[in-house]
Amino acid sequence: MPKTDVKKVVLAYSGGLDTSVILRWLQDEYQAEVVTFTADLGQGEELEPARKKAEACGIKEIYIDDLREEFVRDYVFPMFRANAVYEGVYLLGTAIARPLIAKRQIEIARETGADAVCHGATGKGNDQVRFELGYYALEPGIKVIAPWREWGLTSREKLIEYAEQHGIAVATDKRGEAPFSVDANLLHTSSEGKLLENPATEAPEYVYCRSVSPEAAPDVATYLEIEFEKGDPVAVNGVRLSPASLLAKLNEIGGANGVGRIDLVENRFVGMKSRGVYETPGGTILLHAHRAIESLTLDRGAAHLKDDIMPRYAELIYFGYWFSPERLMLQALIDQSQEKVSGHVRLKVYKGNVSLAGRWSPYTLYSEEHVTFEEDSVYDQRNAEGFIKLNSLRLQMMNRRDRRTS
Repeated sequence: MPKTDVKKVVLAYSGGLDTSVILRWLQDEYQAEVVTFTADLGQGEELEPARKKAEACGIKEIYIDDLREEFVRDYVFPMFRANAVYEGVYLLGTAIARPLIAKRQIEIARETGADAVCHGATGKGNDQVRFELGYYALEPGIKVIAPWREWGLTSREKLIEYAEQHGIAVATDKRGEAPFSVDANLLHTSSEGKLLENPATEAPEYVYCRSVSPEAAPDVATYLEIEFEKGDPVAVNGVRLSPASLLAKLNEIGGANGVGRIDLVENRFVGMKSRGVYETPGGTILLHAHRAIESLTLDRGAAHLKDDIMPRYAELIYFGYWFSPERLMLQALIDQSQEKVSGHVRLKVYKGNVSLAGRWSPYTLYSEEHVTFEEDSVYDQRNAEGFIKLNSLRLQMMNRRDRRTS
């Protein structure tokens, strides 16, 4: 793509070292007008400094959007209805944020008349794929600029050198060898790189920023109750909360009790393995609670089918196919299964663990009358004999065949 073809570009801008360098680089290399977009996804950082940095670079159109409620309501909660977990442990905290950022970038491009969008993801990771699949799904003709695939700034040191040459402020903790990189939103934090690149090395305690260590957590368990309506949590301890406020509340409870830490070597979409340290305190509680209320309200066939398709659904999100027809098809199936997934779950959190302390629902399929070990009048145990014989028939016939032909 000739650089002269780009007249105006919307940059996903955090105000950090990478995107600050990208901002100046776009102005120098593309001679294009830049619009900055900073998303508040609950990362817990003050975002006004990003505005000031953009203004200092002469940017006239600056977007800083609070997307927390939309993020949790329209992305996190639909994902949790599926109980989505990638490779057994990862709750997809970074992956689920990217389609929303991509969507808003495209909206801003339309609002401002921009003909290009730009992200700061590297050429080695998953995020470049997630962003760009989102862009192209929503605006097929959009031009995409990915500086890490174009420029010669191939290391942290070269970025800092470029920043200093162009008068770009470099935060003190970015000078020299930054210990690791952090991505955060309301669902999780992820830490990668530098000292974490060797999977044989235990992550030091200072890597964790959203939770206390299980050893330092309170010696007394914390109990909480979550209410669900049609698969989504709506209240904690009897208090109804907005989606973002509810997740923040669960983060507070989980983080204080050392819940939600994982150390994962995962398979990236581009083919390599990477090691990440993740904290998802509220999401970990929510996953336990959602599966508990489903255990009462979902029929066996529906529950098992959901578990069958969950890995595929999780992989679609991890790979960046949020806007794909197959994800939307699966979402429709999942959402239909949640019509009766309503009720209450009581949990106990203690030193990094989440355990069930009770669950009840007006739509329960659990019948104590049927499962009791005491005498009952609703189930004839003699019926089980014919059930077992019919289900063993094919096994018996196969055995007879094998004896006959051996």
